[in-house]
Amino acid sequence: MKKGLSEKELKFISKLELKENYFFTRNDIKDNFKTINEMNVYLHRLKKKERIIKLNKTKYFLIPIKAVNNKWSEHPFILIDEMMNSKNYCIVGKAAAFYWKLIEQIPREYEVYNTKKHGKITIFHTDIYFKKRRKKNFPEYEERNIYNHKFIIATRKEAKRWI
Repeated sequence: MKKGLSEKELKFISKLELKENYFFTRNDIKDNFKTINEMNVYLHRLKKKERIIKLNKTKYFLIPIKAVNNKWSEHPFILIDEMMNSKNYCIVGKAAAFYWKLIEQIPREYEVYNTKKHGKITIFHTDIYFKKRRKKNFPEYEERNIYNHKFIIATRKEAKRWI
């Protein structure tokens, strides 16, 4: 199958890239299509061509045109925050310990406590394990910034549990 982009695909991808809006929802692109069915067809084609990744029911990640051979990576903390819509989650485990410089090994797996989903997702060769917990059972956490993007992570004191 040819992996080139059609004119219509290129048009709305370019609009998103000009705004540097790599995380987008269906509402962000609905103006480019006549019907919802047409939008679904184009989103399906772009997923098949590996130009977008579906993060959750409503949110997608656009792999930039400047990506060589569709190879791109985004910081896992930003991906997790976008997948969880910036609420009701906490990054824990070895990822939290590494963030606070309690361990030196770069984690390949990221453990996330949240109130909605459970299971494993692999994005950009990174495994993200979602574990469902009640909010009252989350460890102490705080909001931090990475590349001007907020995320929620267990505190340094709590991260010592995972070393």
